Order: sequence, then C-alpha cells, then structure tokens
Amino acid sequence: MTAPAPFPSFSALVTQLRAAGCVFAEDEARLLRSAAATPGELAAMVERRASGLPLEHVIGWAEFYGLRIAVDGGVFVPRRRTEFLVERAVALARPGALVVDLCCGSGALGAALAAALGPVELHAADIDPAAVSCARRNIAAAGGLAHQGDLFDPLPATLRGRVDVLLANVPYVPTEEVELLPAEARLHEARVALDGGADGLDVLRRVAPEAVHWLAPGGHLLFETSERQVPGAVRTVEAAGLVAEVAECEERYAVVVTGTRPV
Repeated sequence: MTAPAPFPSFSALVTQLRAAGCVFAEDEARLLRSAAATPGELAAMVERRASGLPLEHVIGWAEFYGLRIAVDGGVFVPRRRTEFLVERAVALARPGALVVDLCCGSGALGAALAAALGPVELHAADIDPAAVSCARRNIAAAGGLAHQGDLFDPLPATLRGRVDVLLANVPYVPTEEVELLPAEARLHEARVALDGGADGLDVLRRVAPEAVHWLAPGGHLLFETSERQVPGAVRTVEAAGLVAEVAECEERYAVVVTGTRPV
C-alpha cells in the first residue's frame, strides 16, 4: 500500500510563495498550511495563491476586527484600515441600536459592530448576490438579515426614520484609477465594490440624500473615503442635511466621515 504524500516543509512553502511575489510569505504559508486538510489540497491552494488569487479567497476567510469573516471568491475582501470605521461607529452606537450595513460586501462591518456592542437589530444590503450570500452567513450569529438589491431598495420600509447607525462602505475609487489597483483587487473583486465613478463620489451622492430619510433623529451615517475626497464628501453630506465630522487614523491611512441627522 502506497504511503500518502507528506506535507511539504514550511521552508519549501515559503520559497514557493516568495517566488510568486507574496510579500508576507511566512504568514501566508502558516495560514495555508492550517487551512489544508491534505497535501493535495495544500498544493492546490498554494497554486491558486501563486496565480494571484487573494489569500482570503483561497482560504475562504479574512480576519477583521478580531473576527473570522467568510469571504467567497469574487467578494470584496474587508480591509484592515476599515476597522477604524467600526471603531468610530462603536463610539457612537449603543446596545440595542438599529444598524444597517449598506454596500455590505461580506457583511464584515455589521458583524464587527454587533460583536462589539452586543445585541443590535442588524440589516445588511448589497447589489451583488455573492456578497449577500457571504453577509448572510457572517451576520447570522448576530441575528442579522441580509437583503439583495440596489442601495436602500431592498430594505424593509419599516426601517425608515429609525436607523441609529448606517454603515455605508461605498466604493470610492475613481473609475480611471481602478486599473491602478493591485491585481488582487482589480482582477478578483467585483468592480461594483471598487468603482466610485469619475471622482469616486458617485455612490455617496446617491446614498447621502436618501440616508437622511432612513436615519432616526440623531442617527449617524458613517463611510470611508480618501483624504483628497474629503472636501467633496463633506459637501455632499451637508447638502443632504446632515452634520459632517471628519476623523483620520494616520496609522491605518484611514479617513472616516460621519454625517449626523439633527435631532
């Protein structure tokens, strides 16, 4: 009887990944080895990673805000810098809040906020069916509901005027800059999750005017943007009748704008 093939050595994995251009080859080798049940499965995973597939799509999950978030192929991978947005939301929200995660992708933001706050009423929405499938799994532990459709369209009408925290991780990469993104994002994530139009603010311009009708008095809209887009983002929020506040985290190169509905 032929003995099963052994797992390759850790150093061999690192060498293979490094040759493929993986900057954090040691960390990736550990994750891939822990995710594979057999040497054959590991070989297939390493090959997929070496071909340029995002590590999170290969292993099926991403770490975000201390949680393991399921991420299927093609779904936007939550960025660690976006944890700053969650931190800002945690500071503003309360247990029992009504939370909506719009343009939710994997549902990472809603899941993280619920984990930090405790019981909340959580809804998530995205136009991408693959993202909604992921979000449904990721927010299930919080009792959240995921809806498929364009922005606010699929949300229950009963939420209008009651939302305490509206997390809107809108795409904000200008169209002409999408092609400049790393290949992992450009080739393997849904373009709808990246492309924010000519100046990166097109989706925000659709969200902000509607947000004021969904937020409760004193409720908050939070979204991430780039430093150079802040003036335009603030104008958009204020034109919608919300009070804008900008916060930056230099360590994570993150900028979050909060728009609050006046009481």
